[in-house]
Amino acid sequence: MSILKIISTTSFFIAISLNLTAQTEANRASQNYLSTTLMSNGSYSGLSLAWTRLHGLGKRKAFQLGYGIRFSAAGGNNIGFTTAPAKLTSGETGPQVLFVENIEKNIDTLTFKRVQQNSINASIHIAYQFSSKLSAEFNIDAIGFSFGGYRTGSFTSSSDSLKKFGGNHLAKPTPFNLLLVSDNDIGQLNSELVISYFFKPTLGLRFGASFLFSEFTTDDKLYLDNDRFRYKSLMGMIGIVYRPFQKIN
Repeated sequence: MSILKIISTTSFFIAISLNLTAQTEANRASQNYLSTTLMSNGSYSGLSLAWTRLHGLGKRKAFQLGYGIRFSAAGGNNIGFTTAPAKLTSGETGPQVLFVENIEKNIDTLTFKRVQQNSINASIHIAYQFSSKLSAEFNIDAIGFSFGGYRTGSFTSSSDSLKKFGGNHLAKPTPFNLLLVSDNDIGQLNSELVISYFFKPTLGLRFGASFLFSEFTTDDKLYLDNDRFRYKSLMGMIGIVYRPFQKIN
């Protein structure tokens, strides 16, 4: 092979390589994707449907920040929702609730034989794309609303409040959702730590863990003037992700 042919062949493959790199970086610069996820811990299960937009940062665009909107639905049988407000669970209302132990005497439980609720929230996303096929992501709901029917819950307590509040109480999903810090949170909020593997440029599988806060509000004020009860569920998850506008190299 002559020097000219070697140079020509080498130049051809370099051009292809640069073009593929440019396309990959273009894909990373801005991505839109749709996802559907199933999640469960055995006693509590749900699903989510989401749209997300990610924006790549830096030279390689591998680190990504984004936002989205997510619908989540979850429910189960014989689920105990416990006292929700941070001022009752820990006696604090700031970021320090993360480091303060619960005040057990303030924790009451509202148990539902069957419970289900839904939410639509705006979400925040942080991701890192290791390659065109593999990415890792953390996301969390920030603000939105919940909806669902009334449920009857059975109130139990570790205090003497049962004498006054024991029995059944009507409750419905807390209508407003807001991300604050830990027990300061309000309503139903979903978060995920997820790995996505793309077996096609536009289609992939996602799996990981989901941490869901679900919350109900009783019609009546109960012990310590509280009407909010929360269930925290750590669940395994698996789903499908679809990138409709991804460029195919």
